Amino acid sequence: MRLPNHIGIIPDGNRRWAESKGLSKEKGYGPGINPGLTLFKLCQQAKIKEITYYGFTVDNTKRPTEQRIAYTDACIKAVEILSKENADLLVLGNSDSPMFPKELLPFTARRTFGEGGIKVNFLVNYGWEWDLNSLKMAEPTQRNIINCVKSAEVSRVDLIIRWGGRRRLSGFLPVQSIYADFYVVDDYWPDFKPEHFFQALQWYKEQDITLGG
Repeated sequence: MRLPNHIGIIPDGNRRWAESKGLSKEKGYGPGINPGLTLFKLCQQAKIKEITYYGFTVDNTKRPTEQRIAYTDACIKAVEILSKENADLLVLGNSDSPMFPKELLPFTARRTFGEGGIKVNFLVNYGWEWDLNSLKMAEPTQRNIINCVKSAEVSRVDLIIRWGGRRRLSGFLPVQSIYADFYVVDDYWPDFKPEHFFQALQWYKEQDITLGG
């Protein structure tokens, strides 16, 4: 099977999942932690080279305080769990903002945990405008544009999988996603099942990948 080198993960639907269970919206973030670890292990077993999780965005910080605290705590716990695995881990986002959790500051430079191996990027307080801001000061060409973004260490994304049924990127790594194939899972992220991942890989295998050629 032809595999993507880099998979982007948009774990959406947490709040809608909570409401469907009769819970308040902020209760939907905690149940998304274990699916993230399960998916990491599946990528590891499949020999995927890089995976990027969309934690929360600069725009997400406009949500009510109780939701902001809940998804921030979930991101902190998720990164701490991943740091106990074999991974090369990087947390990427606007770390100068007070909305960036101080607990994750040690992860803003890539670090190897365990035996390393798969690259794991976790976007926290990420914003596409923040990422591309350096371009205003540069005169990029087709060859060096990737070096002018703050996410330069993140490679081109081959496949993006979004849970929750929505068909939009929501600002996810606009430079690296330029040729990404986009697969949508209708189930909410807390209802993650391994078959979602395998179905996405099978779908990707059937796509005509030309990269514009």
